[in-house]
Amino acid sequence: MRHTLGSLLAAVLIAAGLATTATPALAAPSVASGVPTLPTSPLGDPPGANGWSCRPTAARPTPVILVHGTLGDRANLLQRLSAGIKAAGFCVYSLDYGNRGLNDIPASAAELKTFTERVLSATGASKVSMVGHSQGGMMPRYYIKFLGGDRVVDDLVGLSPSNHGTAITAGTNPFTRLVGYACTSCVQQGAGSSFLTRLNAGDETPGPVSYTQVTTRYDEVVVPYTSAYLAAGPRTTNITLQDTCPLELTEHLLIPLATPSLSIALDALTHDGPARATFRPRCV
Repeated sequence: MRHTLGSLLAAVLIAAGLATTATPALAAPSVASGVPTLPTSPLGDPPGANGWSCRPTAARPTPVILVHGTLGDRANLLQRLSAGIKAAGFCVYSLDYGNRGLNDIPASAAELKTFTERVLSATGASKVSMVGHSQGGMMPRYYIKFLGGDRVVDDLVGLSPSNHGTAITAGTNPFTRLVGYACTSCVQQGAGSSFLTRLNAGDETPGPVSYTQVTTRYDEVVVPYTSAYLAAGPRTTNITLQDTCPLELTEHLLIPLATPSLSIALDALTHDGPARATFRPRCV
């Protein structure tokens, strides 16, 4: 089912709990000109995350950073991922960035870099892995490609990542100019934007990073859903949920809560390289 842009944004705002009194964020988000600072993470931290005394183990040496999508926060929609990854033995962290991800994406990537450095310092780890939803699956690629993240990121798992943008906010779409007044990143995530053209020029998967992209055929935001894929390579896996779980009906907003999404993310995180193309995730 397709939603209008207005109803989609309204649904995300409600799901993100913007009308709820906010708790203090881990770091003050940057604010785009003319856009007020929005409340962050009314639910606090997701289960098991941001325990700054956590120490990685020999079996799980790489902390995992969760990266929310546009209009999200460090907890909303990430609770199941956080609890599941923590239960698998990882130190888990999650951040608020970019005034709920509305701001300029390179500036948000700089915030991710600062947060990553804090995680590395606190844990003593040499690398981190990242699991991100929507913009949160794509934005770390800017950090990896342009801000030195290739030296410290082991795995990047994107759940419906906007790697090649969406037709919804493409430059030819009449909504684009209106949306751009409040959401710089929405325009940057439009298919064919100058931001995405630069990000995807040359090698789409630089460095010794393992890249796993998980998509759903019912995605109504990253349109077409295959635009989430990255160029094929030895450390790249592209997965569509319905290829292994035909009855999975999750769409863009709820993909972080889907059982196979967590299953695939854990497969990527628990061995060298990306998720295995032959891996059969839990479907229920």
